[in-house]
Amino acid sequence: MTSTPKNMVKEILSGKIFIYPTDTIYGIGCNAENREAVERIKQIKQRDKDKPLSIIAPSKDWVKEHLQATDEELNKYLPGHYTLILKKKNSSFLNHVASGETLGIRIPANEFTKQIQKSGVPFITTSVNLSGEPFALKLEDIAQEIKSKVDYVIESKEKLSGKPSVLIMNGKEVERK
Repeated sequence: MTSTPKNMVKEILSGKIFIYPTDTIYGIGCNAENREAVERIKQIKQRDKDKPLSIIAPSKDWVKEHLQATDEELNKYLPGHYTLILKKKNSSFLNHVASGETLGIRIPANEFTKQIQKSGVPFITTSVNLSGEPFALKLEDIAQEIKSKVDYVIESKEKLSGKPSVLIMNGKEVERK
């Protein structure tokens, strides 16, 4: 079921769900502005509905428009294998993704991110594994139960690092929970 849509930007905007490679591990995601698709991802992952998700930001300008971030920190960490935890300018912004005052953002350095950037929308980024299970580095590592519930599975042309992104909050690395 590995497939790449002819018009990926259109499919992203319409709320389709993708399994895709990041620069670190395989992820599952969708247009973060589409509440219904975000809820589907939480169900697929069997994830606590109140646990926040992170997004791939379409651009650094988008980040500065919606979140409190300095050029210095954006240029230091993005693009790359980092997730920045940033304070929202409007606390209700993307509340269905992260209900608190902050939002985790990434801009991976890879081909799939370029498609997200063309779409202009934030995109959910979370590991494709079920909550608590090991990360996926190859498509064979992903449960068929998950693959059967998504619209597209994009295969990586590059080797993934196997390490989840590094969390950065207030300019400091923080441990994942």
